[in-house]
Amino acid sequence: MSVRISAGAARRASRRLACMDWRKWHDSYDAPESPLARRLLTVQERVRIALDDCRPGPVSVVSVCVGQGRDLLGVLPGHPRCQDVRARLVELDPKNVDLAAEAARSAGLSKVEAVVADAALLDHYDGIAPADIVLICGVFGNIADRDIERTVNACTQLCSAGGRVIWTRHRKDPDRVPLICGWFEERGFEREWVTGRDRLQAVGVHRFGGRPMPLQRGTRIFDFVGHDKLRPTT
Repeated sequence: MSVRISAGAARRASRRLACMDWRKWHDSYDAPESPLARRLLTVQERVRIALDDCRPGPVSVVSVCVGQGRDLLGVLPGHPRCQDVRARLVELDPKNVDLAAEAARSAGLSKVEAVVADAALLDHYDGIAPADIVLICGVFGNIADRDIERTVNACTQLCSAGGRVIWTRHRKDPDRVPLICGWFEERGFEREWVTGRDRLQAVGVHRFGGRPMPLQRGTRIFDFVGHDKLRPTT
């Protein structure tokens, strides 16, 4: 498990971290009845199902704005495919990346790489995309609609043919889950599974039926605004 710091990441991290203690924010995952804790369990279940269904041999995973890496690192230890998985976890908060790195080291997951970097830049997925599993959890509720669509479009570069994107988005008004599903499906992704409308924190799985496009290095696909700063109409 390695930690790499991209150029400029430290400056961006200091600005973003000045507004929020992102390590403490993860405490909600430890409250069993919280919506985030229930979402995490659902995401982990879908990751487990996706891993079970992957073809024999190497499995590649990328995770966007990974936080502490719980979506994947809560599943890999003890999973039969754990040593097949090569993963890149991209996150701007160095403290959370340190926690993810330690969790991977403790579990003996030597092919899981944590990167302190801006997950919105496609450059940071070079060398591993297109991947068998793409995790975009905790992102769509913190960026504007136009950037959600840009990120969905970028999944045609990040995801391999037959690979899966596992994503999340809250269903607060306005509920953008149907719109997100439509954007995926317009781009050749098949809707494999989406939580019902009774779940505040929605989880979706889309499988790519097309051919991956070349990675467009130098492209920024979103600006992380934060759910509290988004206008109700975005």
